[in-house]
Amino acid sequence: MLEDLTLKINSVLKKVSGQGKLTEKNISDSLREIRRILLDADVNYKVAKDFIDKVSAKALGTEVIASVTPGQLITKIIFDELTELLGSNHNEIKLSGSGISIIMVVGLQGSGKTTFAAKLAKKLNGQGRKVLLTAADIYRPAAIDQLKTLGAQINVPVFSLEENDPRLIASESVSFAGEKGLNTVIIDTAGRLHVDDAMMTEIADIKETVKPSETLFIVDAMTGQDAVNSAKAFNEKVDYDGIVLTKLDGDTRGGAALSIRSIVGKPIKFISNGEKLDNLESFYPDRLASRILGKGDIISLVEKAQLNFDESEAEKLEEKLLKNKFDFEDFLKQIKAIKKMGSLSSLVGMIPGIGSQVKNAQIDDKALVKIEAIINSMTRVERRTPKVLNGSRRKRIAVGSGTSIQDVNRLIKQFNEMLKMMNMINQKGFSRHMMNNMRPGRRF
Repeated sequence: MLEDLTLKINSVLKKVSGQGKLTEKNISDSLREIRRILLDADVNYKVAKDFIDKVSAKALGTEVIASVTPGQLITKIIFDELTELLGSNHNEIKLSGSGISIIMVVGLQGSGKTTFAAKLAKKLNGQGRKVLLTAADIYRPAAIDQLKTLGAQINVPVFSLEENDPRLIASESVSFAGEKGLNTVIIDTAGRLHVDDAMMTEIADIKETVKPSETLFIVDAMTGQDAVNSAKAFNEKVDYDGIVLTKLDGDTRGGAALSIRSIVGKPIKFISNGEKLDNLESFYPDRLASRILGKGDIISLVEKAQLNFDESEAEKLEEKLLKNKFDFEDFLKQIKAIKKMGSLSSLVGMIPGIGSQVKNAQIDDKALVKIEAIINSMTRVERRTPKVLNGSRRKRIAVGSGTSIQDVNRLIKQFNEMLKMMNMINQKGFSRHMMNNMRPGRRF
């Protein structure tokens, strides 16, 4: 996520870290370079200028105490200003405790509206909401079928009508939700390739008809300043409540993410960084600022882990770890849990100090698929008793999994090394502490 921006800013901060103290000259030189980086990332010119001016004023007016290095100080100031630029506070979507909450999804064609609607439905469904998806995009070919397919994948009903009036479809869907006892309606509206009056009028009419509790503007983060321009146009006509940044997993320069909150004045509420329906995160300005500065986002990583955490399974796993009985069946369960959390590259980016180091490394999610194939090719006895894996068994497993004997040997070696490490951790009494910290509802 915004790896290029992170890499370049960190390069500048390392130069400052090498200085004995902060001076007007090294502050000026560093911020001039950061300003160029922001403009290269397609950040709005005025936003970049104001940001640099604020950082400069704070840096020049701050006394450096002995225990803080120049690099630490300038990083803290940039972090604070980035957080403020991105919105300072976390903003939740408005959901009614009683009655029906209506969420209207708007944006240009290709921005990812339909996929986001399904992602949000899945997220809210997991929080105990009873969700209905409404297919109000009657213009894009296969838009309704796409929403129905996504709805089926997440077990959320989809409302549609053989009508050419999106206003009627939206209105009828709310009535339908009331009849079926559903308390949340997500309306997927039509987009265009560019902003036009007909689309804006239609969206404004739908909003006036159903009076949504929340209107979200979906923006493709890869489109840079074009995204900011369309965000301004939509806000002037529709007056939406919040912004969703999609495709942050792509090779985006970051201009939209860093400019849109300041230019439009509306909070970013979600970010989407992948095609999977689990790849949706509530937006926290300080967490994205931390990622941009290469400091990771350990809080979001823990939250992802807790969402896919089964307490009863964890207790069984803890018991096996303490008794040194962890086997390949347990290993397979952990791999499946990791896959539910998202792509390996997105998870690595949340680990402090790791994301920038592996920028050019090939993080292959297919590696987990290969490991699964090898373990699935083992018999139950082999998975539960890895010591029996002799040469002939390894050869059979390689053939059965479509891998090489070297792949099988490598996995078994890594597994044995992991067991040794777990044994050392258990002897120091760390495993129980780690497991207790992962309990659902645990405060960090």
